[in-house]
Amino acid sequence: MSETGNSHAVAGFDGVTVRYGRTVAADAVTLTVGPGCVYALLGRNGAGKSSLVRCLLGQQKPETGRATLFGEDAWRSRRRVMARVGALPEEPDVPPEMTAAEAVAFCAPLYPAFDRAGVEGRLERFGVPANVPAGRLSKGQKAQLGLALALAPRPDLLVLDDPTLGLDAVARKELYEELLGELADRGTTVFLTTHDLAGVETIADRVGVLVDGRLVLDEELEALKGRFRRLRFGTAPADAAPGLDGELAELGALGLARGGWGLETVASRFDETAFGRLCARPGVVGAEASGMSLEEIFIAVNTNAGEVAR
Repeated sequence: MSETGNSHAVAGFDGVTVRYGRTVAADAVTLTVGPGCVYALLGRNGAGKSSLVRCLLGQQKPETGRATLFGEDAWRSRRRVMARVGALPEEPDVPPEMTAAEAVAFCAPLYPAFDRAGVEGRLERFGVPANVPAGRLSKGQKAQLGLALALAPRPDLLVLDDPTLGLDAVARKELYEELLGELADRGTTVFLTTHDLAGVETIADRVGVLVDGRLVLDEELEALKGRFRRLRFGTAPADAAPGLDGELAELGALGLARGGWGLETVASRFDETAFGRLCARPGVVGAEASGMSLEEIFIAVNTNAGEVAR
């Protein structure tokens, strides 16, 4: 049995709180990343994502709670467990004067299973020059170099802190395609933070959403998309909306906006039966429910965080 009570967890947080003076960066965060899972932790700037990543990598000790890697405390066991982890920080940390070839030569002796041929093949495939200092590489080349080095030890867990930040559309696509290939080949467990919601939607299995340091959502992506819907409907007479409070509450409505087209809301607990009752209410006309992208759900959750029930 692991220290978090889950012997199958690859990574996780057990009541982790991080403070900087009076500022709470992470507030009693608890979540689990299972084997083979791609877990995407989402949040606005300052929501606490990078603080949690540092705790997970054993670089920062939480004020309370603990981050775990393979069932062990990440802070106390960092030297041992990090041998099984590949990491790509928000800002690639290859020294600017060091070339890709020198970075590979430096890292190779540190890991018993370092795949030197694999990393060199990746760099060649993505046009990362071997003998140009990292400081002169493009952002996309730096990201590919960082990802290649992170994957080279054949890690059981890959931790990516906003890996596509600042990349153009082509570089983002290439990075995600490389990551997808790795997942297909080895089933590597991935924990990543990102602002690229459209990109991560194609690879994530589970999603967590941080708002002001609190984890307000932690759910399988397909289940999350299944229970969120955008609802539009008209009412006759036009001021009939207050009488719909019961139906809207049952659907977990987040906000209610009125426009020339009628009323719009986001259902956070969509259910066909409950939606049918709304449609059947006298005065409700033209009701329709449409699916939402991860980005649309993220915006709705952040706008109405106080109303979201996990």
